[in-house]
Amino acid sequence: MTLEQWDGFCRFRDAFRRQCSQWSSRYAGLLQPLQKAASSADTPSYPLETEIVYNTALDEVSVQDDIRLMVIGDNPGKDEQRSANRRYLVGQAGKLAAGFFARNPELGIDFRKNVIILNKTPVHTAKTTHLRYLLQNGTSEIASLIRDSQQWMAEQTVMLHSCLTSGGNRCPLWLVGYSELKQKGLFSVYREMLVRQYGSCTDSCRQQVFVYQHFSMNRFAVDLKECDFTCGAADRALSGGKTSGDSGCFLSGDSFAVSVQAVELDKKLAYLGSVHRREIFPDAPFWN
Repeated sequence: MTLEQWDGFCRFRDAFRRQCSQWSSRYAGLLQPLQKAASSADTPSYPLETEIVYNTALDEVSVQDDIRLMVIGDNPGKDEQRSANRRYLVGQAGKLAAGFFARNPELGIDFRKNVIILNKTPVHTAKTTHLRYLLQNGTSEIASLIRDSQQWMAEQTVMLHSCLTSGGNRCPLWLVGYSELKQKGLFSVYREMLVRQYGSCTDSCRQQVFVYQHFSMNRFAVDLKECDFTCGAADRALSGGKTSGDSGCFLSGDSFAVSVQAVELDKKLAYLGSVHRREIFPDAPFWN
């Protein structure tokens, strides 16, 4: 990282650690019985050790590290909240993500060395859908926590992403977890704050934002494999068939004529991520 990037990262990391500590001090006692009750119906019993999870992997990042990607998951699950871990995407979904990059070395990314992994909220639940139980059965304080944590994470994530992409640097941001980012999804608050914050960023930074299915249940890989690269899909995905140079998308209207087999992986990822971005953020003029 450059010194400017390192300084921005350190500010984010330290603020995130403090914020998680403050939320834990205030809400842990209220959260734990709700988190246990939410998981009781469909999840095998597990030791609940961390109600609000700060990603300790951030403490291992150094100025010498080559950060090439930001990945934003949903919220910490069973493995992430264990006191022996307390880091993000270390369960089955994380293994699938790491495996994807290991199988595709042409991307030049080691998932555990070149990626900053964050979530849309640090509030733990065994399954992301259990957040609805917390919202429906918790107090107004819990609802405020889930809302405020999403807003805080979105605001701070955009600030960090803007710093990492300053000066023309490349550091794409992947929002994984497509369905819950929709307007009525669990992370609609995160989505709205993201649009607001990216509105004041450079176009170069904004065009490095992509949306994908989650790694869990192999949905990311299946979606990528089934991606429709027909001319019609290309024209629908990019308004007027315009080329987005910053995003790396290679499409150019009627000149698009290439088989799926011939598509380079990085360009295929850029295309699919742009398609989903338009679907999730139809009201963001800078992404349409």
